Amino acid sequence: MTLGYLGPEGTFSQQAARDYDAEVRHIPYSNIPSVMQAAEAGEVQEAVVPIENSLEGPVTATTDLLIHHSPLVIRRELVVPVHHCLVIRPGARASDAEVVYSHPQALAQCRGYLRRRLPTAEPVASLSTASSVTDMLASPVPAAAISGRTAAEGRGVVVAEANIEDSSNNRTRFLVLGRRDGARTGSDKTSICFDYDRDGPGTLHGTLGALATRRINMVKIESRPDKRSLGRYVFLVDLEGHRTDPVVADALEEMRASASMFKILGSYPRAAEPGASAATGPGSRADRLT
Repeated sequence: MTLGYLGPEGTFSQQAARDYDAEVRHIPYSNIPSVMQAAEAGEVQEAVVPIENSLEGPVTATTDLLIHHSPLVIRRELVVPVHHCLVIRPGARASDAEVVYSHPQALAQCRGYLRRRLPTAEPVASLSTASSVTDMLASPVPAAAISGRTAAEGRGVVVAEANIEDSSNNRTRFLVLGRRDGARTGSDKTSICFDYDRDGPGTLHGTLGALATRRINMVKIESRPDKRSLGRYVFLVDLEGHRTDPVVADALEEMRASASMFKILGSYPRAAEPGASAATGPGSRADRLT
C-alpha cells in the first residue's frame, strides 16, 4: 500500500497522511496535480490533498481538478489542527529578521502576529511551510520562517515561538482520494457538483429543494467558475448521508435531472475530531486492502 501526499516532508499534508495511516509507505509530490495524477496512474493507491482551511477558505486547485479533470473520488476526510512556529537560525534574534518566509496561506494565518511582533519584516512566499525553513537558511539577509514544528525538527534551527497562528481554531481539512469512495458507515457525507446550461430565477433554489423536502442537511455550498464563460459557475454541495442511502439516492436523482452537468465526488465517513482514535470500521486500512 502506498499513499501520496503534497510534499515536501514536514508539511501538514504529511501529518494528515500519517494520521490517516502511519503503516503504509508515504510518497511526497511537489504539487497537488502531481499527487492526484500519481493516484490516477496507479503510482500510489490513494492521495492526500488539502481541500479547505478554516481561516483562508477553499483550496481551489484541488476543487477544480475534482470538478473538471480527475476521475478520483473522495474516500475519507481528515481534519488537522494547524499550529505554526516562528523558526530562526541558531544564535539569531527573531527581532532582527528582515524577511519572513512561508507558504502564502501560513503568512495569512499569522498576519496579526507578524504585524505585532515583526512589523518591519517583509513576508516572502515559499512553496510550502516545510521549504520555508530551507529558504530561511539560504537567505542572504537576516530571516525567519513560519513552519510546523515537524518541518523544523532535525534541521539545525531554533523554534523561537510556537503556536503563533492568529486563531486557535485554525484547522485544515484534507481529502483522501482513490478509485472508489468510502463504504457506508451511518455517519457519512456526500459531495457533489453541478451546473446549468441556462440560468434563471429560482434555478438553484429548485435544485436544492430536493434536499429540503427530504430533510437532508446541506453542510456546505460554494461555487467555482465553470471555465467556459464569464459569470457562469459550478456549484459544489456537501450534504449529510451516503449516496447509497435510499432517501439520499432519490434526492440526487432529482437534482441530476435539473442540472446540465452533475457529478458525485464521493461519499465518505465524516471526519473524527482531531485527537480521536483511528477508524476501524468500513473505509479503514483493513477495508482498503480487501
